[in-house]
Amino acid sequence: MGQGAFLIQNPGARNVLFEMILHEAGILYVPFLILSITATIIASQAMISGMFSIVYQGMVTRIMPLFKIDYTSTDLRTQIYIGTANWFLLVSVLAVMLIFRESSSLAAAYGLAVTGTMTLTGLMMTWIFALRHQTTKAALSLLITFVDLAFLLSNFYKLPHGGYWSLVIAAIPLTLILIYTSGQKRLYRAMDPMHLELFLEKYYQHYKKIIPIQGSALFFARDMRKVPPYLTTTMFTNHIIYQDNIIVSITQTEEPFGVSGHFRECYAEGLRQFEILAGYMEVVDMSRILRDFGIQYRAIFYGLEDISTTNVIWQLFSLIKRLTPSYVQFYKLPPNYLHGVITRVVM
Repeated sequence: MGQGAFLIQNPGARNVLFEMILHEAGILYVPFLILSITATIIASQAMISGMFSIVYQGMVTRIMPLFKIDYTSTDLRTQIYIGTANWFLLVSVLAVMLIFRESSSLAAAYGLAVTGTMTLTGLMMTWIFALRHQTTKAALSLLITFVDLAFLLSNFYKLPHGGYWSLVIAAIPLTLILIYTSGQKRLYRAMDPMHLELFLEKYYQHYKKIIPIQGSALFFARDMRKVPPYLTTTMFTNHIIYQDNIIVSITQTEEPFGVSGHFRECYAEGLRQFEILAGYMEVVDMSRILRDFGIQYRAIFYGLEDISTTNVIWQLFSLIKRLTPSYVQFYKLPPNYLHGVITRVVM
């Protein structure tokens, strides 16, 4: 409002904020400039770490592919570095500098991006409160969303003046999310997982027929109601069954923090499930959890997909799968125990 009043009095002002400080309190101009530079540095660091957090949450909630994560602290597992996100930011910043060249042009993209984010956040919060039947909070959130929407609509005129660039940058992760989630659903249907009842019937026959390998082996499955093909291939085609076969699954909770583990169910002799419950902001140290529960394994089996397709979208999806780490690489399980089982899938 102060800048608005200054602009009314000085319609020819080009850099409203700094000209206002210089005009109203010239002695504070240099300290204000230093403060602005410091705030810019802090904001950039906050944006980088914030993006790491958002990308990580996208990975654990399975709407984004798994990217390589490095841990920057030996004490805190939550201190992470995601190289892919960092390089994407760098390329975006350099592109913005080359295209806009002036901060006044950048302001158009920034304003549209911020008001768009505020409006989407308001819509999501209103939806969540409504689903939880929290009427008062939903009404308040909706009121604030209308204010955000007014700001967003007023920024639409900035689209041809640089605002389009925020949409261009946002389209890249959005496209990645849409291709990945659609591809995962199609891949799941194409792999034709085995129903649990049929799997247990075959498992019982093979477990009694062959001599199980001594020790324990780990397998991974999100939902045992549909058993992934790599697991059936390992046990029934390759006849690799251990005395103790542990199916490991990770379930994300609705809470941001907290990690726990427990043996959920024993399906048959030598076949049981271990479930890890983790908050959606937790960086799970799977090796430590397994060690804490005394799970000593001789082998870790995991699935890999060899995708055959002529569809351009699914070819992009296949490329994403090849370029990103596998499940076991993401959780940094010891490589000398790993055995990948490839399943060829036609999409």
